[in-house]
Amino acid sequence: MALDINLVIEDDVAKITLAGELDGSNAADFKAKIEEAAAASVTKVVLFMADLEFMASAGLRVLVFSKQKMGANVDVYVIGAQEMILDTIEKTGLNHTLIIQDKY
Repeated sequence: MALDINLVIEDDVAKITLAGELDGSNAADFKAKIEEAAAASVTKVVLFMADLEFMASAGLRVLVFSKQKMGANVDVYVIGAQEMILDTIEKTGLNHTLIIQDKY
């Protein structure tokens, strides 16, 4: 399954919706959206992941990149991620740097 990525920037918030499967073949597309959000000088990045069915290590690297690229003053939210993806995030310790919520 392909990955659908939609970026909307409203005021100082970047909202990125991910649907499908995030792996090495499309992680660069996700990274490009993060860079686009960083260029807009947002204060929050909200990642809607309810329809993301799979995330490989390449996706985790982009999550790490998002925190590094945005800086300490920008909060990165993960919203509605499925249990398998949350488990992966927790095993890597990223849950300590991301804000994980069911709803935004």
